[in-house]
Amino acid sequence: MAALAPAPGDLVLEIGPGPGALTEALAARNARVVAIEKDRDLVPLAQLRVPGARIVEGDALSLDWREVAGLQPDQPLLVTGNIPYNITSPLLDRALLPPRPTRIVFLVQKEVAERLAAPAGGKTYGALTVGVQAVARVERLFTVPAGAFTPPPKVESAVVRIVPLAEPLLRDMEIAPFRRLVVGLFGFRRKQLVRGLRELTGWPAERVTAVLERAGLTASARPETVEPRGFAALLAVLIDEGWRPD
Repeated sequence: MAALAPAPGDLVLEIGPGPGALTEALAARNARVVAIEKDRDLVPLAQLRVPGARIVEGDALSLDWREVAGLQPDQPLLVTGNIPYNITSPLLDRALLPPRPTRIVFLVQKEVAERLAAPAGGKTYGALTVGVQAVARVERLFTVPAGAFTPPPKVESAVVRIVPLAEPLLRDMEIAPFRRLVVGLFGFRRKQLVRGLRELTGWPAERVTAVLERAGLTASARPETVEPRGFAALLAVLIDEGWRPD
């Protein structure tokens, strides 16, 4: 709750409220709460527990969150939830669609939290890290042991706070090609950038080397050592050179 820091009157969208424990806590802070719950059996339970909230039955992966919340243009939104581990990545993608919320606080699997907040060069740094950190600042706040849940899951969890950047590294139109580039290069994780980029673009070594130099990257570097800003610079040069992802 403190991580999201809703003020009285703030509009909060909760993903997966279940029986409404977090919903109740949010409402107690005088936030205006709208929640999306996929399990139709849990919707009336959460609504009964928190009459002042609006519980919407539906799939958070297919609904328009801002439309469900009833947001006006440029109206701020906070997003939170204990999200299902098996759909964490697509929910993160949806949470970070423009126009982005003011703050996002999710309970996720501990390993996912470590990946989201990982620095370049770390073992857990990967395509998910780069995709999120290109548009937001990530803080891994604290771990939640499995025993805190009933029934306890087989893994530990962690709370992450994601705050979209005032000046993201990407324009909205660049998100899809950026993802194609980053996921593609991490698919060749153990290869040097020059080799991975050759396979991704089909261009000869000389052209790829020149592109990397223009982007300020070392041809022999590997993807896990490149910061999000480096990938953004590489995308800009590739587009300027005529690269069009499939």
